[in-house]
Amino acid sequence: MSIEPSSIEQGLAALLSRQSRVDLADPAAGVNGLAQLVLTLIKVIHELLEKQALRRFEAGSLTDEEAEKLGSVLMAQARELKALCVHFGLDERDLTLDLGPLGKL
Repeated sequence: MSIEPSSIEQGLAALLSRQSRVDLADPAAGVNGLAQLVLTLIKVIHELLEKQALRRFEAGSLTDEEAEKLGSVLMAQARELKALCVHFGLDERDLTLDLGPLGKL
């Protein structure tokens, strides 16, 4: 599947238009906004790692021991991500990026 550059530009423009301004009178809002951004990026990377692990597993390029370790690490990452969401008062739905025509991440 090929994505046209104009679609990427439209998706990024849609994302940027949805961004809210940080309220400087409320420092906690800025911290939570930054935490939401960082956790969203971590979630995207985690999902990419899961997909790559699944591809490797299905291709048979992992030993049983490697598959077990990889599964354990991915589960630990998911638990830590959930714990950080709770700490910052975020829901997993808050970590979804809507890229307009490109879809949601």
